[in-house]
Amino acid sequence: MSQNDPKISAAALGKVAVLMGGNSAEREVSLMSGAGVLQALRARGVDADAFDPAQSELCELKRAGYARCFIALHGRHGEDGSVQGALELLGIPYTGSGVMASSIAMDKVMTKRVWLAEGLPTPRYVWLAPERQQPEVVRTVPDELGLPLIVKPPREGSSIGVTKVRGYSEMQDAVRLSARYDPDVLCEEFIEGEEVTCPVLGEGAHAVALPVIRINAPEGAYDYQNKYFTDDVKYQCPSGLPEAEEREIQRIVLAAYRTLGCRGWGRADLMIRASDRKPFLLEMNTSPGMTGHSLVPMSARAAGISYEDLCLRLLASAALDSPAHPAPAPGASG
Repeated sequence: MSQNDPKISAAALGKVAVLMGGNSAEREVSLMSGAGVLQALRARGVDADAFDPAQSELCELKRAGYARCFIALHGRHGEDGSVQGALELLGIPYTGSGVMASSIAMDKVMTKRVWLAEGLPTPRYVWLAPERQQPEVVRTVPDELGLPLIVKPPREGSSIGVTKVRGYSEMQDAVRLSARYDPDVLCEEFIEGEEVTCPVLGEGAHAVALPVIRINAPEGAYDYQNKYFTDDVKYQCPSGLPEAEEREIQRIVLAAYRTLGCRGWGRADLMIRASDRKPFLLEMNTSPGMTGHSLVPMSARAAGISYEDLCLRLLASAALDSPAHPAPAPGASG
């Protein structure tokens, strides 16, 4: 991949809004991502402004004449299809996946159902709807999944509300914590092994997997604090994995990305089971972080793509699910 793409003209991209902030639990991280993207686009000569949907109505984007949006929002109302749907109605092209892929990928239970239907490897799970969170039901989950296991809200990101449960007595508190962020609770088999992540750029048959990143967190605690606010986590990119393992992870990630219908960019998180080196898909992020600690820029850099060029490339890929069609003539029948 070339570091610079001379075909991308900043002037041709028009007036750009970088959507950041929002009202999800990941607002703080989104503001950091958005600030980085905004600075990078301006450095490349793009006419870009910050836009916080928590402080301004989205319809202002149309009134202000924005030609496209870079979505640097994370979490609810940012990468779950809702802001994508609003931009579809406004007719403003945006970065990242469309409405359906964003909506499915944001819901880890729905994502698992799709992946399992396609024969892709993902850890076994138990879904606890609100009516199935009574103590007598919760205490049986380890019987099915074994211990330790993971309990998390299916529609949050950045490890918010996640607990690694080591004993039966911890289950109820873990479910209670998760339910603070999402009425549904996802309990997932814990895969003992190495954590890796792999970004993807592009769409369909033209999508390309970037280099795999190996994540070494202190005591395996790759949580919100360690992800964004400490330098305790060690990342390996190039991963140092055997070439065949890296290629297999990239193959699975591309299949997972295409199966969900993702476009533009994304990042899949996986675990490699220590016992047999089998990779398992955990989730697909359709609006990944772009902070100083973020993983997509790190992987892109290993592929020869600078942060600024990555931002410009993503912006140039902004699209709509349904490009505008002319309105039917008055009196025309459908």
